[in-house]
Amino acid sequence: MSFATQLFDEAGRRKYLTSDELTRYVRAAQQVEPQMRAFCMLLALAGCRISEALAITPQHLDHESKRVIFRTLKRRRTVFRAVPIPDALMRQLARLARDVADDARLWPWARQTAWRKVKALMESAEIEGVMASPKGLRHAYGIKAAASNVPQNLIQRWLGHAKPDTTLIYMDAVGIEERQFAKRMWT
Repeated sequence: MSFATQLFDEAGRRKYLTSDELTRYVRAAQQVEPQMRAFCMLLALAGCRISEALAITPQHLDHESKRVIFRTLKRRRTVFRAVPIPDALMRQLARLARDVADDARLWPWARQTAWRKVKALMESAEIEGVMASPKGLRHAYGIKAAASNVPQNLIQRWLGHAKPDTTLIYMDAVGIEERQFAKRMWT
């Protein structure tokens, strides 16, 4: 497994948010203005990359099936994927989309601006360290999906991974999540 696909950095620090950190992040997101709230919740509840979220236009919202259509990055050819999201998030995104042209982005921010906004929200939620980033949210999504027994092929599709091996890192539960699995054997 390459270093790039591991859930720990070179110093052994985890690169994903725990359940408790994710809860604090969501609580903090509930306190910000609607445009920022929707962006932060999309990152947490769809597992998308920050650039994929920034590329969303009203045309990428499938209201009927309550899915967001992402253009998958990190592929040589254009690939789209549909990721289901909670009803409440779809309603938030639909409200934002009402004020935006069909082919215009919901969030007109530069990638660096969006990254700084998410980082500031992490700080307000008292989340610090290498995991306090949009990538930490993506990793948390993968781990939560694996811990919720979502089939690996769905996790792979929702995260836009080209190879199953990339998704396997989430199936190899770690930290608190690993302890939850181990506790099943102790009782």
